[in-house]
Amino acid sequence: MNKWSIIILSFYLALCFQTAGATKGKAESSWVYYKDSSLVYRPTPRGDRIVDFSYAGYMGGGVALPNVKVAKTVKYIQGISDYTDIIQNAIDEVSAMSVNEGFRGAVLLEPGEYRCSRSLVIGADGVVVRGSGDPTNKLSTIVMFGDRHAAFTLDKSTKRSNRISFKNGIKVLDQYVPCGSLSVHVSETNQFKAGDEVMICKPVTKQWLAFMRMNDLWRNGKQQTWIAEGSWLTTRRTIKESIHDQLTFTVPLVDSYDAVYTNDSTMLVPATEEDWVKQSGLENLRIVAPAQSVNHTASKYFGVRMHGKDCWLRDLDLLETMESVHTTGERITIRRVSIVRKAKHEGSSKPAEFAPDGGQILMDQCQVIGDNIWSVGIGAKVSGPIVLLNCRFYGDGRFQGHQRWSTAFLLDNCIFDKGGIDFMNRGEMGSGHGWGTSWSVAWNCTCKDFVNQQPPGCYNWVIGSFGKKELKRRPFSTTGPFEEEGIYDSHGQNVTPRSLYLAQLKERLGQQALTNIGY
Repeated sequence: MNKWSIIILSFYLALCFQTAGATKGKAESSWVYYKDSSLVYRPTPRGDRIVDFSYAGYMGGGVALPNVKVAKTVKYIQGISDYTDIIQNAIDEVSAMSVNEGFRGAVLLEPGEYRCSRSLVIGADGVVVRGSGDPTNKLSTIVMFGDRHAAFTLDKSTKRSNRISFKNGIKVLDQYVPCGSLSVHVSETNQFKAGDEVMICKPVTKQWLAFMRMNDLWRNGKQQTWIAEGSWLTTRRTIKESIHDQLTFTVPLVDSYDAVYTNDSTMLVPATEEDWVKQSGLENLRIVAPAQSVNHTASKYFGVRMHGKDCWLRDLDLLETMESVHTTGERITIRRVSIVRKAKHEGSSKPAEFAPDGGQILMDQCQVIGDNIWSVGIGAKVSGPIVLLNCRFYGDGRFQGHQRWSTAFLLDNCIFDKGGIDFMNRGEMGSGHGWGTSWSVAWNCTCKDFVNQQPPGCYNWVIGSFGKKELKRRPFSTTGPFEEEGIYDSHGQNVTPRSLYLAQLKERLGQQALTNIGY
């Protein structure tokens, strides 16, 4: 067993001890707590609440990751200088097989070091690439070389359109839709039926930009744009039922909708077409890149790029990749994925090692070791829920809702030994990143420090956690007021339930759902 396997094994054992002590919380949050064995949520004055995050993960949470049968084995032959075509041909062969119970099959790599000069692409549903060995002793390694590329790409590579069609749209009638809501009232209900996918579209108006104090961003004498007036913030949801003028969704909404600031123009429209890769994943692999002591704009080697639905990454070790794991899509589980960066990143603009830029994503027992990075960074206009559960981050890396209004993250029992968690206004930074996140929660976390700020009309919460509270002004302001603090509840003392995500999952789906995901 090599030293990196020992590090990962120690990490997993620590999690086991933590889980074993999961019932020892002494305090109780005033925002989410048990009453008569049920979770109770304290609403804000306008009815907003902490989101039910349990919908994050493969198949919408609480579903075991599948064990897909091996359909093709790649044998390791020492001396082959480039395995890219050999492995890609095996993936393509399995991709051409018929689907059986939702899957085509797994490509198994025998133990060995497979030098690859290009990205290995999974572009079909139901295909898995799996290494040999076990999670703490991975015996199959992808060794990256050659031109700039990601080790693996899971994407059908079809042209995607973000254009919203309002031709068949209907108006939301509610004057205020609180965060956490499962339903809205609409002008017509015969337009959509149960099972339809829709986009809830929140218009970006002049009034809202002014209310958020994002209409006055200037840098180097030039005005910066946070989110362009006239654009839309969209959230994809599936309709559960339609009764009279009310539509109910299968997953709660993770933002509020105020008619005063939307010009009473929030709309529901048919969801855009998304040709995701489905039911595919990577398992039990080590990915190794040459050391990259460069700025991320000059990096050559990335880990995984995924655009999928109901997909997973499980038991991966990534060594020296940069901007290592980027996932878009929905209902994705990233479990026990470790990123180790020994070569220090250069420059003030930093890479995000994990970028879960989709909806209903669960990062479970993941870790990053590295400095001068974002351990986890979320991009623009990302609509959660996104959950980081029992994750560990070593070095001065941080979590940040990085830019332009992404919503509903839960950091649940996460540790940042020298870094921290930012729910903050980035102001003019990065061409006007502005407010990065709202409706987010740090639950029973331990950090060096927290930057927890409260956007106008919204909330962020740090509950049951340990770490210094940092007050900050908007970046580049030396004399302006400090941003209003978000909610700190039971700071310096853990609360019960030990895990909010697991408690919510158990309440929604029962004990078997926890067993299904290994808890």
